[in-house]
Amino acid sequence: MTQRRRVVILVADHFQPLDVIGPAEVFAGADQLRPGSYDVVVASPAGGLVRSDSGVVALDTVAVSELDQGHDTLLVGGGFGARHVGPDDPVPALVRAMAPRCRRVASVCTGAFVLAAAGVLDDRRAATHWRAAEELAARYPAVRVDAEPIFVQDGNVWTSAGVTSGLDLALALVADDLGQEVAAEIARWLVMFLRRPGGQAQFSTHLRTARAADPPIRAVQDWLADHLAEDLSVAALARRAAMSPRHFARRFRAETGVTPGAHVEAVRVEAAKHLLCQHGVSLAEIARRCGFGTVETFHRTFRRATGTTPDHYRQHFAPTPTGA
Repeated sequence: MTQRRRVVILVADHFQPLDVIGPAEVFAGADQLRPGSYDVVVASPAGGLVRSDSGVVALDTVAVSELDQGHDTLLVGGGFGARHVGPDDPVPALVRAMAPRCRRVASVCTGAFVLAAAGVLDDRRAATHWRAAEELAARYPAVRVDAEPIFVQDGNVWTSAGVTSGLDLALALVADDLGQEVAAEIARWLVMFLRRPGGQAQFSTHLRTARAADPPIRAVQDWLADHLAEDLSVAALARRAAMSPRHFARRFRAETGVTPGAHVEAVRVEAAKHLLCQHGVSLAEIARRCGFGTVETFHRTFRRATGTTPDHYRQHFAPTPTGA
């Protein structure tokens, strides 16, 4: 018999709809696959209608005072309102009271501000939306804010990055409870391309590197990601942009903030990370498809860029195969 777990999703006015609806759908999917697994309740300090920060969604919530004490997981969504709470505001006060009675506590996006205001994140590593990370660190110096990962687990406290990463967080919680196979099946139901591991970066190399305003440079940026196995030397890219190598290298750095070589290497490493999370793709095949040439070059470049080896990255981040 599967143990039924009460999940309380705590919201207040100006919440972000996806922070609530996304995780709720994941837990609902798990309950369909394993009947009796989860009981999801959306609650607020006073109950009744709570309106989202987009104005599109209003939820009819249960007052926290009406809940019994049998909570397994407390999850706090983010939104515009979450970034402006203080320690004595109603939602952090409720979290402070409820957290010790929950097996685990989690937040999505700027919901981390609520956990921080409640003191739950003191001396813990935590994630939030990358645009809010600096503010969170400044306001709560006791929190070890990490702006990179999709989600972070520190003990029984889980925190995630922006909006859609709430799905990844919820899937990880389900996998922790019911196993990888159930989480993978829910991901397929939700038509998610990949159930991303928490340690993957919040945003890709394409978003880290400024997109050039100069059309020839921008066209090269767009083109090279799908042609990683080709010659991507400065000379080759310059020919594609119809520029001299020296002029191209100067313009590329001025437009993007990095050299062409550094950008190419970063895109190749990122593509390799995705392939390492797929089963059945050998290191030699990844080296060929990503343009590293040899496994030795792939290994050396990957370790320099990430601080770990391709094998260790695969062991840490590749999902367990269904049926394994």
